[in-house]
Amino acid sequence: MNIVVLGAGAWGTALAISAVRSADARQCVTLWARDAQQAAELQQHRENRRYLSGVAVPAAVQIATGSLHSASPWLDGADLVIVATPMAGLRHMLTLLSDQRAPVAWLCKGFEAPTTQATGLLGHEIRAQVAPSLRAGVLSGPSFALEVARGQPTALVAASDHAGVRDLLVAAFHSPTLRVYANDDIVGVEVGGAVKNVLAIATGLCDGLGLGMNARAALITRGLAEMTRLGLALGARAETFMGLSGLGDLVLTATGDLSRNRKVGQLLAQGMNLQQAVDSLGHVAEGVYSARTVAQRARTLGVDMPITDAVVALLDGVLQPAQAVALLMGRDPKDELV
Repeated sequence: MNIVVLGAGAWGTALAISAVRSADARQCVTLWARDAQQAAELQQHRENRRYLSGVAVPAAVQIATGSLHSASPWLDGADLVIVATPMAGLRHMLTLLSDQRAPVAWLCKGFEAPTTQATGLLGHEIRAQVAPSLRAGVLSGPSFALEVARGQPTALVAASDHAGVRDLLVAAFHSPTLRVYANDDIVGVEVGGAVKNVLAIATGLCDGLGLGMNARAALITRGLAEMTRLGLALGARAETFMGLSGLGDLVLTATGDLSRNRKVGQLLAQGMNLQQAVDSLGHVAEGVYSARTVAQRARTLGVDMPITDAVVALLDGVLQPAQAVALLMGRDPKDELV
């Protein structure tokens, strides 16, 4: 199988490395870097020093750069194309790939930033707009890029409306250290991947304020309820949120030390403003950009998401960290399952 990964950030690099460990030793993997200098450094040092320092990029991973077009020899012959850009770049990439014959899957998790013309969209909704004929899906689940690159055990979900796309993703990446499950509920998988980033900011805030593990467990559990309510309103299945892309990804992102979104909450609790917190990361924290869109879509659908609303108020500077926690804890009593 000929696999092309577009984007040489942490996740794109990690997945390219992982793909050459697949059970199919005949796979050809190409990692495309937008920046020619980065591509040259990857080729020379066989290491992504900016995003995955200390992890070797095997010689079996071919490095490419240059403009993207269907006539590119390494893209024209692809059996599977993986888009490994942040959410902000997905629309542009899918537009470029709209005539691609091979299936396309993306790795980014979140909502597109809203515009004056449109509400922020999930990845599958963007694909429906700009590349309706494209066979496509998403690879999601609880996974830090560094651990995948190191070959530490990980489980992911391949979600698509097309059974052939799901099967291809499983075949491409399933390996002794990476287990890939198929799921046809792409709405639920994408909602889980987007909302967990916002909720991780809240749990990072909780941890940064030293509120304890009881408070963290409460936030994760009630956050899962919020995620599920929004997903059901958008047409997802409830059971998806009890799986890898729902509960699994939420627990990892809300508690893991490698979580950028959790780190944002911790830094805000320590007194940094939002810009300082984001600048200190060096990577994108999608929850910062998705929180307002999650809240907006929830309001449009009449879905109650108090934790998300508190995160938005925190990010907008309307509430201070302690005030955000007080607002959540001071809510009126209600039945748990409502």
